[in-house]
Amino acid sequence: MDAPMMKKTYMARYASPLGEMMMASDGVALTGLWFCGQKYFAATLPEERIEKVDLPIFVKVRRWLDIYFSGKEPDFTPSLAPDGTAFRQQVWRKLREIPYGATTTYGAIARSVAAENGTAAMSAQAVGGAVGHNPISIIVPCHRVMGADGSLTGYAGGIERKLALLKIEGQSLSSKSIKS
Repeated sequence: MDAPMMKKTYMARYASPLGEMMMASDGVALTGLWFCGQKYFAATLPEERIEKVDLPIFVKVRRWLDIYFSGKEPDFTPSLAPDGTAFRQQVWRKLREIPYGATTTYGAIARSVAAENGTAAMSAQAVGGAVGHNPISIIVPCHRVMGADGSLTGYAGGIERKLALLKIEGQSLSSKSIKS
C-alpha cells in the first residue's frame, strides 16, 4: 500500500505598513494570512512548510495587499481556502459579505447565521470565537466586526492594527472606541 500523499504547505512573507505578515498556501489557494506573532498565528499549519516566494497565488495576494494598503478597495479576491469547521466556514463567509469601509457586530452576524440555519438564535460569543480564529486576516475582514455598542473589541492582530485597518477603509474611529 502506498503512503498517503501529504498536502504541501507553502509560505511567503509580506512587508505590510502594519508589520510583517506571513502567507500560506496549498499551492493553489491562500490558506492563511497573519501578522507575524499575532494570536493563533499559523495555528492551522503543519510543522513542515516550504518557503516559495514566487507562487502565483502569493503574487496575487501581494498585489491585493498593495492595493489595499494604498487606501483603495481591491477589485478582485484571490482564491481562498481557509481550514476550519463548517460553523467557522459559515461565519467566515459572512465576514466576506461585509462591504469595504463598513462594519457590523457579532450579534448581527449571529442573527444572520441563525436565519440561514433556520434556528431561533445563535450565540454572539460563538460567532466571536469563529471570527477570532479567522486564518486569513484582512481579505476575510474580521477587523470590520465591532461590539454591540460600536466598540473596537478584540482582534487577533491587535486592537491598534484593527483601528489602523478601519482607518485605511475610511472609518473615523478613535482609540476611545477600544474596549479591552
